[in-house]
Amino acid sequence: LCPRKHKGEKEQQEVIEHIDEVQNEIDRLNEQASEEILKVEQKYNKLRQPFFQKRSELIAKIPNFWVTTFVNHPQVTVLLGEEDEEALYYSTRVEVTEFEDIKSGYRIDIYFDENPYFENKVLSKEFHLNESGDPSSKSTEIEWKSGKDLTKRSSQTQNKASRKRQHEEPQSFFTWFTDHSDAGADELGEVIKDDIWPNPLQYYLEEGLEDIDEEGDEDEGEEDEDDDEGEEGEEDEGEDD
Repeated sequence: LCPRKHKGEKEQQEVIEHIDEVQNEIDRLNEQASEEILKVEQKYNKLRQPFFQKRSELIAKIPNFWVTTFVNHPQVTVLLGEEDEEALYYSTRVEVTEFEDIKSGYRIDIYFDENPYFENKVLSKEFHLNESGDPSSKSTEIEWKSGKDLTKRSSQTQNKASRKRQHEEPQSFFTWFTDHSDAGADELGEVIKDDIWPNPLQYYLEEGLEDIDEEGDEDEGEEDEDDDEGEEGEEDEGEDD
């Protein structure tokens, strides 16, 4: 073995060990940063609570706010059958509560008025991360009224296209409350917590904004037609001269 090559390998190994030491310091700082960021999140999570409460009180004054918000959200609307929508018309309030330490999980509550579908006044689903990081979930058992179980009805009435999708999407929005098969990849829970809950108003208003845009397009079309007619009239007058 060439002495120079042997020396080069030894120096390289020493450099690798130094890189490993520096990397350990970087990892230590990243861990420290995560702990400090978590403390900041916990602080501001508490500061936000009164504003969430005030927002809920104001939302309660708008009829059908939550069903409209869900229908307007592109990822939620694909889970809604007609009867799911009808049941959600009775929803009055949605709340997302992160557990105090934030990192161990959260709970979603959907409140309902008296309705023809189920007895519950609130349906809840909780997501937990244990100390080893394994996810789990649990939820309210829905007390369906006679003949009104939407999770069973949807599986009986689904068409061929929806049968093909049944392994990819819940058969009913309300199936979400009974599906605990993959708590770590619960897309609907994450959408409600991370996308809808921070600012539900943007989705509630989305349909209204689309209507305004359509009306604007129609007005522009009418103006263009008026302009064309005016130009034709001027041309006709010029020919008469």
